[in-house]
Amino acid sequence: MASFNDDSAQYLISTVSKRSGVKSDLVRAWERRYQAVTPTRTAGGHRVYTDQDIARLKLLNQATSNGHSISQIARFSLDDLKNLLKNETGTTVQALPALTYAAHDRIYLAEDYIEKCYATVLAFDARSLESHFENAIVELGSEAFIEHLLTPLLTRIGDRWKTGELRPVHEHMTSAIIRSLTYILRNNNPCAADSPRMIVSTPIGQLHELGALLAAIMAELKGWQVTYLGANLPAEEIAAAVKYTNARAVTISLSFSTDDHVVPKELRRLKKLIGNNVALIVGGRAAAHFKSVLDEVEVLNIQSYEHFRRLLDKLGTNGVE
Repeated sequence: MASFNDDSAQYLISTVSKRSGVKSDLVRAWERRYQAVTPTRTAGGHRVYTDQDIARLKLLNQATSNGHSISQIARFSLDDLKNLLKNETGTTVQALPALTYAAHDRIYLAEDYIEKCYATVLAFDARSLESHFENAIVELGSEAFIEHLLTPLLTRIGDRWKTGELRPVHEHMTSAIIRSLTYILRNNNPCAADSPRMIVSTPIGQLHELGALLAAIMAELKGWQVTYLGANLPAEEIAAAVKYTNARAVTISLSFSTDDHVVPKELRRLKKLIGNNVALIVGGRAAAHFKSVLDEVEVLNIQSYEHFRRLLDKLGTNGVE
């Protein structure tokens, strides 16, 4: 094995990832977007890295964990990176809030995962798709995985089967894998006894439950005690669950637009049954189709994941106004 100072030593990315502590996909993202390292390639096309690359990645990993932006420090020399870490109050680069830049970098990484995951969907390779999902959850965290990877991927899959590039079975395979990974995504930390409670479901005629399931997970991550009922339930049953659990809110997902009167009728019925002291939250890709009834019933209409999180914070603190 070459010594640390032997810059000609060459390692595959799997070894680099283990020694530097930076996941392989993040190494590639930093390399492609910021030129943080510049590997060479073997005759077979494999990236190979040096000991100096590994040292740089170790320091960059520590600096970004401390809140520095990879876009600002990716080209720093080894000495500059060492000095930055020795003296965080120095003027070489200003330390910035960790969450801001961690989120920024996670978005780029999520974009890379979207491409890989879509390729495995297209190839109908369930095993590889599940593996990509598991790795992405670990690297991105549950919220970023849902918001920046899963939702755009599902939108693309839905669009592509409508144009004929994919079949409905591709979407069903993807949805089944997501359901199987729910135990990883969900918040396994016990909620406080006084945590606000929520019911999550879809009304009669709305058979696709994935949007509701993801909403339930997001609410759990925000500290709510969630009772998830699945799909296709009448208003009376959803209202009964509210009564049994003393829920503060009900979240309904609408995934498909219909021209019948079932969904409007069920929403009106549900609002009447739960009363004004329980918040009725509605979201999903078909929610806009039912805007008139949503306005009439005065539900809280989810505009985005960030909007949903703000609603949860407000309701969790103050309840329904």
